[in-house]
Amino acid sequence: MRAGIDRLIENLSQTIVGKHEAIRFVMVSLLAGGHTLLEDVPGVGKTLLAKSLARSIDGKFQRVQCTPDLLPSDVTGTNIWNPSRGEFEFLPGPVFANILLADEVNRATPRTQSALLEVMEEQQVTIDGLSRPVPRPFFVIATQNPVEYQGTFPLPEAQMDRFLLALSLGYPTESEELMMLQRLQQATPVEALKPCISLEEVQQLQQHCRAVKVEESLQRYMLALVRATREDEALTLGVSPRGCVALHRAVQAIAFLDNRDFALPDDVKLLAPAVLAHRVIPSGSESSRTVIERLLNTVAIPDSEMLVGK
Repeated sequence: MRAGIDRLIENLSQTIVGKHEAIRFVMVSLLAGGHTLLEDVPGVGKTLLAKSLARSIDGKFQRVQCTPDLLPSDVTGTNIWNPSRGEFEFLPGPVFANILLADEVNRATPRTQSALLEVMEEQQVTIDGLSRPVPRPFFVIATQNPVEYQGTFPLPEAQMDRFLLALSLGYPTESEELMMLQRLQQATPVEALKPCISLEEVQQLQQHCRAVKVEESLQRYMLALVRATREDEALTLGVSPRGCVALHRAVQAIAFLDNRDFALPDDVKLLAPAVLAHRVIPSGSESSRTVIERLLNTVAIPDSEMLVGK
């Protein structure tokens, strides 16, 4: 199973220059069965990352360009009348894919944003009282520009809570940008990508992640961190129980990526800002990420020897 992960990371690295940590975090989200929110300026590779991932796992890729006039049915699909058959026929929307890119998701109206709530949590779409499952695995990558606010609708807390983690790709270094130009001189890298792992193997990897052992002392550490966000005066909204479960699954996934069958406190410290910061609302000038990092320095860490059974 480890060979499949290595092939997937190597495949993504062919199109995404540098950004090894970002690729690892996206892999964590995929293997944990979650979704990813990419908050970054245009042109840093967010769409390229989603397309590359879909090609690498031989999955169906769909892209939704979110705009204020986008309707919920444009996302989920709708029933249309078929006169030749004399009945309504379901026309599936772009959510019926393995990798869904919701580009500039905060430009869609709250009504349209809500169309993603059910499918991101339950992996199904309910229209006219009938529920239809989406393909498995189902992975949403949503993007939003953190700088541009005109004509946008901030994502509600319920929507933000459905993203397993949020991260930023950031600008490449000078050497990475030069390498990118040299690659693009020959061809568009994503078009040359070949599948390196099947959808069935991805699902198997997700199951293996759930088998990673998380000792009770580490679970209590995560719980203490989550509960601290609910009591901190710098936050008006703390992390929900869903957020605690998301952190647990992300920790299992990063341990699995590192070829371990057990999780460590360092896994929690690495992932907590990306998994928890977008789920809280600060009450003052202190940013949500700063609050999470401060709490990581104050919440007691369990003894590592107990975690590996020594």
